[in-house]
Amino acid sequence: MPQFNPEWFASQIFWLVISFTLLYLLMSRIALPRMQEIVEGREHKIQEDLNKAESLRDEAREINQAYEEQLREARGEAQKLLRETSEAISKEHAERHAEFGKELEQKVQEAEERIERAKAEALENVEDVAAGLAQDATSRLIGSNVGDAHAKKAVQSSVERAG
Repeated sequence: MPQFNPEWFASQIFWLVISFTLLYLLMSRIALPRMQEIVEGREHKIQEDLNKAESLRDEAREINQAYEEQLREARGEAQKLLRETSEAISKEHAERHAEFGKELEQKVQEAEERIERAKAEALENVEDVAAGLAQDATSRLIGSNVGDAHAKKAVQSSVERAG
């Protein structure tokens, strides 16, 4: 094998140094700077993405806090509206109840007046009927006819003694 022959060592070392130097220069001047630019670009992009994500997270927190505040305000307004509506309904119910009570009292009073009138009419009719019965009874018992005025007077005196 020629690479193990000592007579070729010097030329092999010479070409090794030249090849290594060329490879080193090629790598240090062309390949490594490009790779470093790519790595730095990626690091920069990652940092920008992290910063953007953090700002978006902060913005989302602010939006969430604003949403929660609006939700609390809406609930407060809903509770206030519910109380106002409940009070209005209670007031309207009380007014209707009072109005219904007045109407009912008026109807009861009207009914009592009608009952009194009917009672008075019934008493007048009872006196007329009683006078008529007294006339019939007298004509059957005694056999004589009694006048209407005399029969009514007798019934009225009987009612006054009983009442």
